[in-house]
Amino acid sequence: MAAAVVVSAGDVGPAWAAAVVTRGPRVLATEVVEGALAVPYEPGLLAAREGPLLSAAVGGLHLRPDVLLLAAAGRDHPRRAGLALHLGAVLDLPTVGVTDRPLLAPGPPPGPARGDTSPLALDGAEVARWVRTAAGARPVVAHAAWRTDPEAAAALVLTSSSAVRTPLPLREARRLARDARARRRP
Repeated sequence: MAAAVVVSAGDVGPAWAAAVVTRGPRVLATEVVEGALAVPYEPGLLAAREGPLLSAAVGGLHLRPDVLLLAAAGRDHPRRAGLALHLGAVLDLPTVGVTDRPLLAPGPPPGPARGDTSPLALDGAEVARWVRTAAGARPVVAHAAWRTDPEAAAALVLTSSSAVRTPLPLREARRLARDARARRRP
């Protein structure tokens, strides 16, 4: 079972985090929590800003997932510890980050076919991989994080994307968080 967790918020103030557990294309469990973000976004410090709210959403699930996907970096980070790695350590769950582009790590783009990957490395160590989740679509970055490596991260992103660009658990969590935010707006 894979899960994903996402925050929908403005700069500071009210925020909503949604967690979704899936097995294949089926959604097995969801949780949405409301909270507040006390500090504005600052690059490299997303764990301090969003971590507690994301943790609360995952903690509210009635099923414990095998792995957690986040829209965040893992080891491709100035301190080699992005939000995906931090949250995994706090929850003791293997984690994988998924982003549109690398934070710091350079590397060649993958080939054009679904399933093509290419390494992204920092200081000679592979920290993430480009993954082509759909033929002709822009690739995403699969970040190794807590108790995962780049190969496992890329495989999870590919299997949970089912020929569309963004993995299903992340799409569903993002939709739930945005819907909750929209319902609460004045």
